[in-house]
Amino acid sequence: MKSGRMILLGACAILGGATASQLMAHGDVTPQAVDTAGLPEIGQDWLEKNPYSGNDRAIEIGQSAYGQNCARCHGLDAESGGIAPDLRYLELGESGDQWFMERYRHGSSHDGKVYMPPFGDVLGQKAGWAIRAWLETKHEG
Repeated sequence: MKSGRMILLGACAILGGATASQLMAHGDVTPQAVDTAGLPEIGQDWLEKNPYSGNDRAIEIGQSAYGQNCARCHGLDAESGGIAPDLRYLELGESGDQWFMERYRHGSSHDGKVYMPPFGDVLGQKAGWAIRAWLETKHEG
């Protein structure tokens, strides 16, 4: 009976270790810097419309930035697993741009709980618009 218990405890320890390593697969939650070299300058004032929409370099940068900073909550390749909104269904055009940038800049919190931290001051406007440009390529009706 004791050997059966030991086998069960050993199996649980192995399963627990494997699960823990999978949970940490996305890395820590510290925002990762985004290299926006090669993107056109857009000034200091925050824009309401994406200046990088359709820009191939911005899309490339946005894909990388999303993977480093957004995927842990919004899902790999922008397919949410239910933790946070699925950004593939975010409205296209200026109203979608405004909603995205509001959340990106200021985050989202309700009842004293932070659901999304603010990224605007940390990563900057160029990175945000690059992420939005990449998300536009993932849009689904």
